Amino acid sequence: MNEPNGELKRAVRRKGSFLQTMKAVAWSFFGVRKSAEYEKDVSQLNPVHVVIAGVIGAVLFILLLVLLVNWVLSSGVAT
Repeated sequence: MNEPNGELKRAVRRKGSFLQTMKAVAWSFFGVRKSAEYEKDVSQLNPVHVVIAGVIGAVLFILLLVLLVNWVLSSGVAT
């Protein structure tokens, strides 16, 4: 029987690069991904990298929204 801890340890040792992980997370933000590419990512990417890349992506998205709102408000279009 496979232990969940053993599978997790193997997953954490995967050699997918952080840049590859960032690309996969960026595509997932748009919701566009081919099934074959998704399967490839699942087998290669380190889950710790995926979590870190997801947090970085979310922070960047929020900052982009804040900057956009500030720009619209300062331009006078929204008044």
